[in-house]
Amino acid sequence: MRFLIVICSAFALSGCGVASAVSGWFGGEGLSSRPLPFRASLSRGDDDRRDFVVTVSGAADASLEAVRESARFQATRYCLTTYGGSEAGWVADPVTGDWAFRREEDRMIFQGRCVAR
Repeated sequence: MRFLIVICSAFALSGCGVASAVSGWFGGEGLSSRPLPFRASLSRGDDDRRDFVVTVSGAADASLEAVRESARFQATRYCLTTYGGSEAGWVADPVTGDWAFRREEDRMIFQGRCVAR
């Protein structure tokens, strides 16, 4: 009986290193291991910390679709770590209904608000 317990324990413990070797399971490298297409930075609002501005650099000739994921990543990370929820509401263009933005040189600037809590 003791032999069976020792064998079962050995098999159970031998699998412990397998899960940690898989990238992204427990190491937190799931999204950050894949580079985003553009460099983005987030600054929070002065009056209300739920408001934020995301500036995406190097996007002079890029379309909104190409830049969107870089902006969304910064907003999701900020809202999740600050308020515990990943949902962000973006200021929308009244004509197209899509995200509103302004271009300044090679940057695209978006505004949004954390919705959680």
